[in-house]
Amino acid sequence: MSDLVQRLFSLEGRSAIVTGGSRGIGAAIAAGLAGAGAKVTAVARSEKADLPTGVRYRRCDITAAGEFEKLVAQEQRLDILVNAAGISLPSSEGTEAERFDRTLEANLSATYRACIAAAALMQKSGGGSIINVTSINSALGFPGNPGYVAAKGGLRMLTRALAIDYGKHNIRVNALAPGYIRTAMTAGSYADPAQREARTARMIIGRYGEPHDLVGAAIFLASPASAYVTGIDLFVDGGWTAKGL
Repeated sequence: MSDLVQRLFSLEGRSAIVTGGSRGIGAAIAAGLAGAGAKVTAVARSEKADLPTGVRYRRCDITAAGEFEKLVAQEQRLDILVNAAGISLPSSEGTEAERFDRTLEANLSATYRACIAAAALMQKSGGGSIINVTSINSALGFPGNPGYVAAKGGLRMLTRALAIDYGKHNIRVNALAPGYIRTAMTAGSYADPAQREARTARMIIGRYGEPHDLVGAAIFLASPASAYVTGIDLFVDGGWTAKGL
């Protein structure tokens, strides 16, 4: 590997926080950033997480008032924030209106507060990169879960708005938009042969993604390789959003 490529994609000396980092996409990204040289703290509500050596784990509910802010205040510097925390609630959990409100709070409002707290510390560090994990739901309508679609669509536009607001502080803000990735959230559709076939047929790369499929894109957005990139949606969806007939 050339020195130039190493410099572009290295995260040596950088400090990162990954929300939703106890499992799935968040855990894979946390491990990937650490592998690229970053000092990584993964946070989530779970009591424990299965993460590689070198990734620090701290329990934190980003929807609880002040919890994430207190965590950030204990850090000396912050260069990278990955907002991977998110929920999708089953129909058994309250009324449709209650599920809508809870989903927006967890997936959009709490993420916005995390961005505010992170950006304040990043300014002291000379800048940074914020990566908001959205979804193909941010750009396409899907049935049966209006709160999730609204939250991810809102997060897509929040990303663009913050890219403008934070650009003067040398903070880049981008969205990483997964398609159907094999996680606990998609386990139901993957286990159902008819649903899995219908979804796979929408993809150019004819398979569900794995959490590790997002690591390269996350390192790119976090690293100097994307120094001139802000306000974009990077879709990692097997070609779902590109496919017509």
